[in-house]
Amino acid sequence: MNIGKMMKKAQEMQENMKNLQQELAAMEVSGEAGGGMVKVMMSGDKQVKRITIEDTLWAEQDKDLLEDLVAAAVNAASQVAEEKAKEEQQKLMSGLPLPPGFSL
Repeated sequence: MNIGKMMKKAQEMQENMKNLQQELAAMEVSGEAGGGMVKVMMSGDKQVKRITIEDTLWAEQDKDLLEDLVAAAVNAASQVAEEKAKEEQQKLMSGLPLPPGFSL
């Protein structure tokens, strides 16, 4: 492959990565904890958009439990966002001739 073609491929890849970042920002993922008592909705770029807490959890007035469940739900949503991002990156990279053992 000549240097001109490599530069063109690099520019295409930059554009594709920019588009992927925009798609991830628009994507919504969710995570939950406590059997769904706490739910977190976040964008694919890991910005928390909404947290929902069931009324019954408020009634318990257990601050430590509530904090733990919110943290667990955020972590669950973050994991889903990470998995979606990896899936989309793999799709994007599937056509690239990468050297053996090289991964992104």
